[in-house]
Amino acid sequence: MTTLFWFRRDLRIYGNEALIAAVAQGARDALFFVSKKQWQQHDAAAIQVDFALRRVTWLGEQLARFGVHLHVIEAPDFNDQQQALLAFCQQHNISAVFANREYEVNERERDETLTAQLALAQVTIQLFDGDVIAPPGSIRTKQGEMFRVFTPFKKAWLAHFSGYQAHLPKWPLSEQPRSWAPPACLASDGSSAKWPVDDSALVQIVGRFMDEKLVHYGEQRDFPAIKGTSGLSPYLALGIVSVKQLLAETQLRVPDILERPSHPAFSWLNELIWREFYRHLLVEFPKLCKHHNFNSQYNHVAWRDDAAQFQAWCNGKTGYPLVDAAMRQLLQTGWMHNRLRMVVASFLTKHLLIDWRKGEQFFMQHLLDGDLASNNGGWQWAASTGCDAQPYFRIFNPVTQSEKFDPKGEFIRKYVPELAAVPDKYIHWPEAYLALRPDIDYPQPLVEHKAARERALAAFKGAI
Repeated sequence: MTTLFWFRRDLRIYGNEALIAAVAQGARDALFFVSKKQWQQHDAAAIQVDFALRRVTWLGEQLARFGVHLHVIEAPDFNDQQQALLAFCQQHNISAVFANREYEVNERERDETLTAQLALAQVTIQLFDGDVIAPPGSIRTKQGEMFRVFTPFKKAWLAHFSGYQAHLPKWPLSEQPRSWAPPACLASDGSSAKWPVDDSALVQIVGRFMDEKLVHYGEQRDFPAIKGTSGLSPYLALGIVSVKQLLAETQLRVPDILERPSHPAFSWLNELIWREFYRHLLVEFPKLCKHHNFNSQYNHVAWRDDAAQFQAWCNGKTGYPLVDAAMRQLLQTGWMHNRLRMVVASFLTKHLLIDWRKGEQFFMQHLLDGDLASNNGGWQWAASTGCDAQPYFRIFNPVTQSEKFDPKGEFIRKYVPELAAVPDKYIHWPEAYLALRPDIDYPQPLVEHKAARERALAAFKGAI
């Protein structure tokens, strides 16, 4: 039997159970498709594509050290992937393909078609659930249904894994160096250069978070001027680290974390369980991949189509300093602090009453950590259209959010430098101060909070 491993969004060697199973079965060939047309159709951000290509280059070099050759093939879309994989298997006498599942609907349809096509060619394909701890469908209500509220899902998830200790299989190969040169299609434009892609740097990033920030995560994660988050979301999005690895690292510091919801580090675990929840939903309800509201009662919300206001939001020129700072952080770095993702999403969908789908797409087109399940889940949560979403009548006040989570305006001043000289007293709502300073070029607020809130409440009530 000749075995092949197919890399997807699991760009790791360490802890990659599917890859390890494949090489243990004799695989010395691996495959990655450069599918730029498909990535574009799925709104993949240019910075994330660059990040992925840099990581694949690193993977090819590392695998070559162990005698595994990474074949990189250009296949513009999923149809081309299918044809290219079948041809590769025939040319190289492949009889078994190993890979990790992808949970989006197009990817699942591709795999179903491929499984049938490969079977006709007498090739088996074995898919692993390497992107989650609990495979989709394994956490259900007593009635066998998918949970529609997060907290009961979390309780069931924790009960399912009570006493569980995450561990990762060891890499089975010793070094047997062979030559490998990256093909031209892996050329990087350098836009993601600030994010290292080698495992030695990643070990330090994970270690620093676990040793220095984990126990403070719950109290610091909401303050964008503090580096209180893990910074690992881009690595999770491409499977450079796995959620199981992060659970294992957490358990090294807090062995009984699964049984201790009162522990300060549990806030971090809670975020990982939210990630699982959104993936389970994506599989259970494929309509989430097709731009549908999860909650159909909001299908008739009268969204406003205001191109000028949408563009102002995109460019960080709404007249609300925290919203603008967050959007500029995204444009400048390809990343946005999680608390601010909720703030700007609420502002677009409630204050401007613009369809969440436009914001979801814009995020995917710019986020280094773009991921359909989490991005869709977050946007529908903020828009009140999703599963266990924020109630429509709970509308973030961006000024009070700013006062609470950026009290000294440090984050605002970093990304909205034209407001650098504004006194603390006015930094969160500078309208009165700017009236006395015509030399400062900063836009007037697009909307007034109270009026916008009342408009949103009326729109959502009218849709029910």
